[in-house]
Amino acid sequence: MSKRKLDSKSFAQQKRRRRQFLTFVRMCRYGINNFSRNAWLTIAATAVMTITLLIIFTAVTARTVLSDTVGTLRDKVNMSIYFKTDTSDQVGDQLVQKVEQLKSVQSATFINAAAARQDFAEQNSDSVSTLSALSEATNKLPATLNVKVKDINNIAELSNFVKTDALVKANIDPNREPSFAGDRKTSIETIGRAVNFAQEVGIIAGAIFVAISSLIIFNTIRMAIFNRRDEIQMMKLIGADKSFIRGPFLVEAIVYGFVAAIIATGLGFIALYAAKDTLISYQITVQPTIDFVTFYAGFVLLGMIVVGAIIGIISSLLATARYLKI
Repeated sequence: MSKRKLDSKSFAQQKRRRRQFLTFVRMCRYGINNFSRNAWLTIAATAVMTITLLIIFTAVTARTVLSDTVGTLRDKVNMSIYFKTDTSDQVGDQLVQKVEQLKSVQSATFINAAAARQDFAEQNSDSVSTLSALSEATNKLPATLNVKVKDINNIAELSNFVKTDALVKANIDPNREPSFAGDRKTSIETIGRAVNFAQEVGIIAGAIFVAISSLIIFNTIRMAIFNRRDEIQMMKLIGADKSFIRGPFLVEAIVYGFVAAIIATGLGFIALYAAKDTLISYQITVQPTIDFVTFYAGFVLLGMIVVGAIIGIISSLLATARYLKI
């Protein structure tokens, strides 16, 4: 008897699972059919979703490109502090140790006056007039402490160190301001402001289009509910589950996100490759981002699909909760 009961229970569970699977398949089929029922609404919802996902893709890639570019600029831009020509290497080593203890500093290098003169001569080896003037000059080049900071927008700690440290004040060249206190400071601050502005614009634009896309999908689902109100009422009367009535609308919204994600990812890749040469000509570091998205193209597409599906699901749930009285 117990074995018969177990077999009966197992058969009932299998039957229930099969019924659930068939219900899921029907919901998916109905949702896909709904997607193709009204061509104009479908095109409008998919187009706006595509624009939304394309802006999100652009914002994320632009942020990565800007971060890489800033990193490259940071490596190229040295905050130079000029010291008297007779500053010894021993003092220079002490200065390096002190500066590298600052939290905002990545690294520091001291170049004495003789080495600075030699470097200048090597950099201008093609200019005979410059080398001739250098050999006849009686004044020496200053010793230099080149500092690389972690964030080119954060030089307050380094500036305060130069103003307050006793060893710096005793050896600094009074006739030359540090580079971050002169004309280069304006250029560095401009770069930092441009990067922050671009990142903020990307975030705001993405948020605006997410809201617009959600609103259009919301209205699309609402109109679909209105057009199928008789069919929905009939399903209620025959005792259809709430999930079965709501399911096709969720599937429809997910399909919007799925199709839009494929289109947006393709357009994003095309735009990125098309802009590559132009960006490189402006010394923008874009190659690492291109290499990354190319290598992980499958994951990028999957991420876009997930984002599109989430936007669609939230919009559909809000629409069905408000207009589908079940």
